[in-house]
Amino acid sequence: MMTRDEYGQAYQRGFDLTVRLLLSRGAPRDRAREVAQAAWARGWERLSQLRNDNLVVTWVNTIALNVYRSVLRSEPAYQALPELSTKGGVNLAAIDVARILKICRPCDRALLEQQMCGVTAEEIARKQGVTETAIRIRLLRARRAARSRVEKRAARIQESHKAAQQQHSFDNAAA
Repeated sequence: MMTRDEYGQAYQRGFDLTVRLLLSRGAPRDRAREVAQAAWARGWERLSQLRNDNLVVTWVNTIALNVYRSVLRSEPAYQALPELSTKGGVNLAAIDVARILKICRPCDRALLEQQMCGVTAEEIARKQGVTETAIRIRLLRARRAARSRVEKRAARIQESHKAAQQQHSFDNAAA
């Protein structure tokens, strides 16, 4: 039977392999890490069932795939519709935020959306396996990049508006 130290060494060698297997099956990165962690924990709990110590990574990967499949089955196949407000007003701030997020790079968008949903930098760091400082720096850079993109877009719109006004003035003068 495999010892605690041997299992720990197998975990260190095999954890990333398990995560990559789950990623190849379409799992999002954070979900893949969670499922891999759960699979290795379940393998530890059932270590007495392991027949060949050399196949521990393959065995845990099988557990991981089964855990991932059960997670997929337990998730609803549909999304509930939000409650409709009786007010006739339009939430312009939400539209502005959606437009800003649309022009962000995908990695920045994902980070900013997590923060807007109330996920703390500490929680994001834990999920991604990096320091909280790294996440704070990434958030700062994402906000700066978003601001820069919005400002550049606004400048282009102003330029095209000026050009259209000049053309309109020229057309009126020629008429």
